[in-house]
Amino acid sequence: MLNVPSQSFPAPSSQQRAASGGRSKVPLKQGRSLMDWIRLTKSGKDLTGLKGRLIEVTEEELKRHNTKDDCWICIRGFVYNVSPYMEYHPGGEDELMRAAGSDGTDLFDQVHRWVNYESMLKECLVGRMAIKPTIPKDYREEKKVLNGMLPKTQVTDTLTKEGPGSPSYDWFQTDSLVTLVIYTKQKDINLDSVIVDHQDDSFRAETIIKDYSYIIHIGLSHEIQEDFSVRVIENVGKIEIVLKKKENTSWKRLGHPLENHNSLIPKKDTGLNYRKCQLISKECVTHDTKLFCLMLPPSTHLQVPIGQHVYLKLTITGTEIVKPYTPVSDFLLSELKEPVLNNKYIYFLIKIYAAGLFTPELDHLQIGDFVSVSNPEGNFKISQFQELEDLFLLAAGTGFTPMVKILNYALTNIPSLRKVKLMFFNKTEDDIIWRSQLEKLAFKDKRFQVEFVLSAPTSEWNGKQGHISPGLLSEFLKRSLDRSKVLICICGPTPFTEQGIRLLQDLNFSKDEIHSFTA
Repeated sequence: MLNVPSQSFPAPSSQQRAASGGRSKVPLKQGRSLMDWIRLTKSGKDLTGLKGRLIEVTEEELKRHNTKDDCWICIRGFVYNVSPYMEYHPGGEDELMRAAGSDGTDLFDQVHRWVNYESMLKECLVGRMAIKPTIPKDYREEKKVLNGMLPKTQVTDTLTKEGPGSPSYDWFQTDSLVTLVIYTKQKDINLDSVIVDHQDDSFRAETIIKDYSYIIHIGLSHEIQEDFSVRVIENVGKIEIVLKKKENTSWKRLGHPLENHNSLIPKKDTGLNYRKCQLISKECVTHDTKLFCLMLPPSTHLQVPIGQHVYLKLTITGTEIVKPYTPVSDFLLSELKEPVLNNKYIYFLIKIYAAGLFTPELDHLQIGDFVSVSNPEGNFKISQFQELEDLFLLAAGTGFTPMVKILNYALTNIPSLRKVKLMFFNKTEDDIIWRSQLEKLAFKDKRFQVEFVLSAPTSEWNGKQGHISPGLLSEFLKRSLDRSKVLICICGPTPFTEQGIRLLQDLNFSKDEIHSFTA
């Protein structure tokens, strides 16, 4: 799985942004694109310098390979010669050199843990570290038959220091149903907090609790039907997952434990799970942006929280390619609404780059084809909306995508809200996404105002012009009251976002009042 954001994410004109932490991009030389790297790895050239041999690498040996022309890095016990990849790396050579001659696992996880480095660097594999990796405590001790609630010692006790106690689970059955009950002991759990996947006999439920994941992962002892139901009792933090038996027989046990079962681990260490989603529709929104609708499989429960993103994965020229996108809701398109089935659909506004690698392939998919979709990620917290009075949204191009769900939630669920204002930056009128829908919403709900700003308008344009600037922001960002609680969300190309944050700070808005969505 390759790190697709080479030159194409973000491209110089790209405005698609995912809701996560940022990193710097560097311009790549001609002939050093992602596609060029794929060609090189398939050329048969010896990229390790070992003529196909795999070796055991000691710490002393690893430390010796610490220069640009001879750079070895260890990731999760495997050692790679990344010197050939230096000029292809979108984060630049300096970023790779930070881990030269050492274990780069933590650095890798901080920057792009979602990349399948085994695929990306498979031709650069030198061998294994001589020291064997440690087996996680939770997994080593997991030997008992799953016949109910397991001892709390098998659950990481990290949360006990922060909350009322560690999560646990139990199960019970009737002739036709099996109900799995998860006790989170947290009150801020909702349907967005739970991700459930059932494939073959593998059943996996991941519950997000603060910055941790509580995982139930079981090889079921009997077959179940594809569909199941998930219910959350929010005031007590209890989750009920009801499975339908294929045969009305009594289960003597739930099943056997699989990887990370009954464990509470930092969310950043859980890895990304994918499921295949079917393309249901794709519609033109602007001359280069389309609305894609994907349907989750019946054996999955997944709802992407507000302000978070997922990764889409396709296989292109025999290589898995991944790219992050923020889903949108369909509330601006009332004629598309299907409330009964809506939670099974995920919508994406995606700009198609004709010279790109990923988006043309996505655009060529036929209705009924499949795309792999990951678990959600992101650091936006819904608690930022508490007692909010003024919400300001600054978006450029497809940086508008995270604003769609935010806008819907704010106007529907924040009783204290006095106004929501969106300043939407684009190059031309033809680039404005959902313009008529936004104007209709502003007419319908007097709390909402939208302003369009164009950087390259025609002579007929009567609206605002230019780029993000102190003059535009100072006029736009006026509180409804002197001390009203404010949140400003900003998303767009990296230069837009970085300059916007600087200007907001110059206008004396605090860090707590600013949330940026960056790639």
